[in-house]
Amino acid sequence: MYKHSFVHYLTKILVDILFCLGIACTISFPFLLPKIMEFLQYDKELVAPYNVVLIASGICSVYILWQLKQMFKTLLSGNPFVGKNVDALRKCAVASFAIGLIYLLKIICFFTIASCVIFIIFMLLSLFCLTLKDVFKQAVYYKEENDLTI
Repeated sequence: MYKHSFVHYLTKILVDILFCLGIACTISFPFLLPKIMEFLQYDKELVAPYNVVLIASGICSVYILWQLKQMFKTLLSGNPFVGKNVDALRKCAVASFAIGLIYLLKIICFFTIASCVIFIIFMLLSLFCLTLKDVFKQAVYYKEENDLTI
């Protein structure tokens, strides 16, 4: 049986912490953003569009973290190559693509270099998740075929 390392448990704890912080941040955006933008002397008319962008991308990010939490359950149980993880990676790819589209719309409406970087990162993450999904799908196929021969 595969022995789990300290890094597995540390990563799981970090994902759990980020999941809780992601929920807290996403919920707090509508309350904190107007005060932050007032402090930074942004136009008050930008509060609503920024809220939409941050809340939508926050929801997608929390959803990605939820999928990672589900994947860690199978990893720590000793059986990571299951169809459930293939589905989770596909869902992560879709959520990453959604974040990329959100920031593409933000770039079109209000250009910033940070938005361009976020767009590129999440589009690459989407492609990475799709590639990893196919690797996991093939591993699941080999595992099931191997289980049938024994």
